[in-house]
Amino acid sequence: MSGAPEVRPTVSVVIPARDDADELDRCLALLAAQSVAPLEVVVVDNASQDTTAQVARRWGAVVVHEPHRGIPAAAATGYDAARGDVIGRLDADSRPGPDWVRSIAASMAAVPAPDAVTGSGTFTDLRYGGRLACSVYLGAYYALTRLALGHTALWGSSMALRRSVWQEVRATVERVDPDVHDDMDLAFALGPHRRIVRERALHVGVSARSLRAGRRRRLLRAWNTLRANWATAPPWDRWRERLRSS
Repeated sequence: MSGAPEVRPTVSVVIPARDDADELDRCLALLAAQSVAPLEVVVVDNASQDTTAQVARRWGAVVVHEPHRGIPAAAATGYDAARGDVIGRLDADSRPGPDWVRSIAASMAAVPAPDAVTGSGTFTDLRYGGRLACSVYLGAYYALTRLALGHTALWGSSMALRRSVWQEVRATVERVDPDVHDDMDLAFALGPHRRIVRERALHVGVSARSLRAGRRRRLLRAWNTLRANWATAPPWDRWRERLRSS
């Protein structure tokens, strides 16, 4: 006698985008070829002046407009609009494999159940060593932010969280300041008592533009994110809470 069929959560995929029509077109093509289709794809048009919105509609995505420029505003607006049990997140330049949505659903159905999952990547536009370079980049990111957070961070190019968890923390995330790392800020909001898991199956291709972006601005964003969150919960308090909840 076979057991009851496994029930997996529905997955909405949110993609914030501004003037990124070509990259978005490639990302949406890959989402259309998933082995398990998402419930919906929500593209947040962040005051684009190109054909980002038209490209999204052509692929059947739900288009939400966020006029306030900046990834924090755009990402939060997308999460608010999502209807699935789980909210997956990609960037326009993310290149998910065919089982990306399936892997999120499977991860979220696991026991013990995570509150959020986060992935890894390969720089697809480096001539040599794209996987190694991204591994070093993300390895440093995850290691350093874990010290600051007291738990695993999130990487906005490939991650997911439960919609119920988003509803609990949505009022505490930064939505206005564009010079904040939205994924790190969200990880701060989740807190040390929630379970965030790194999943190998959530490996995506991604462009190396994060490496090419101005180093000074990226450091400023990191500092702004840390300063704002440490003002209410410094790392020693977060680690104390983590140890108590483990």
